[in-house]
Amino acid sequence: MQTKLQPRTWGAIFSVALLSLLGIMTETSMNVTYPELSRLFHISLDTTQWITTAYLLMVTIMMGTTAYLLKRYQPQRLQFIAVIAFMVGDVLCAVAPSFGLLLLGRLVQATATGLATPILFHIIFTQVPRAKLGMMTGLAGMIISLAPALGPTYGGWISSTMSWRMIFWFLLPFGLVSLVGGQIFIRGQVAEHVKPFSLTSFIALALAMTTWIFALSVIGKQGLSLKFWGLLVVALVLFGLFVWLNQRGDAQLVNLAIFQHRAVVWDALSYFGLQFLNIGISVVIPVYAQYVLGANALVAGAILLPGTLVGAAISPIAGHLADQHGFALPVGIGSGLLVAGAGLFLAFQSHLSAGLLAGFFLVLRSGFNFSFSNAISNATTNVPISDATDISSVFNMVQQLAGATGVVFLTSLMAIFQNRGQGSLAARTYQGGHVDFWIMMVLAILLAVIALLNYSQQRKVVKA
Repeated sequence: MQTKLQPRTWGAIFSVALLSLLGIMTETSMNVTYPELSRLFHISLDTTQWITTAYLLMVTIMMGTTAYLLKRYQPQRLQFIAVIAFMVGDVLCAVAPSFGLLLLGRLVQATATGLATPILFHIIFTQVPRAKLGMMTGLAGMIISLAPALGPTYGGWISSTMSWRMIFWFLLPFGLVSLVGGQIFIRGQVAEHVKPFSLTSFIALALAMTTWIFALSVIGKQGLSLKFWGLLVVALVLFGLFVWLNQRGDAQLVNLAIFQHRAVVWDALSYFGLQFLNIGISVVIPVYAQYVLGANALVAGAILLPGTLVGAAISPIAGHLADQHGFALPVGIGSGLLVAGAGLFLAFQSHLSAGLLAGFFLVLRSGFNFSFSNAISNATTNVPISDATDISSVFNMVQQLAGATGVVFLTSLMAIFQNRGQGSLAARTYQGGHVDFWIMMVLAILLAVIALLNYSQQRKVVKA
């Protein structure tokens, strides 16, 4: 059995990982510019956040197509399309004279990220030996987790020393590197028998996710209003319609049969919760630092840097631990660190400084990186290799929807207090931050419980 990675595989992984890094960095690099963009375009915080939320939403919608696309088309061709979309969107954002055009550029870029990340996992799951799967998925997880938190640091540095538009111009040459490398190294086979693409399922899923995110955004201005509950019900009905349409007839968007495996269900819930925390807190911390602590964009973004770097180093280590000792060990460590990190934010909120924010985020982020990539790796080992593409597509779609949900929900809660609370803007943002920290704590505990149930049940199956 082959255990060594071929040089061409390394080149393919690097080329797609670079594009994925650029795309995911772009998700959050504008987070630290929210106050500046709100003043420039004369819009409120809950409107400004759509440059992140809409991006994540479009990524999620695109990922819904990749289970079909990766079976039908060569990954080399898909990577070419993704890089071109990234570069076109990048230029649109860089020259945007209005918020509307900036948002359009973000949506075009998002199509690139929606293709790139599933292509990366597809290459790993189909071309990397199982003995190296944990380590390589850990490296991919490092990219996915490094980029969202590195984005605000990068964006803060650029926007504090130059125009925020340079955030986009500086990324353009790296897109060319990914394009050349991808066309040289990426190879792959298409499936012989592919079910037709289910357009009706895709439309139902896209409408469901859009309605879901829009419902949560309503909270920022109207709270838990009748409109919110009405949109939430519509979103749930549309999700149900998607499942029904996807499972009937010859056409199919994704293979939902993967959820017949109980471990896959637990891992998907973990993946959602972890990315909700990861992306959500990566937005909350820079906003909180600027409004409450009075930090500038550079400091607000740099707060995330120590945790980002430590987390990036942990991810492949966590994958190696999983290869050697099983997935339960690194995920157990991660669960403990997540609870500890969330608890620190909550317990010491009244004493928070830029340094404490950075330290507490480091603890939280370490927990995330011990757990995140191992969730999708564990799911993959519980299904046949033929279902690996569906795991990649569905899980990447889940984590992007989780990121969008985390951003819109946590910023909407903060916006409620900014719009309706009493006292100074800093005091109102503090109150909103307190609610966000409580939500983080509850979610961290839930993730620990899910991990305990998941691996306890898997041990019982092995013994049986």
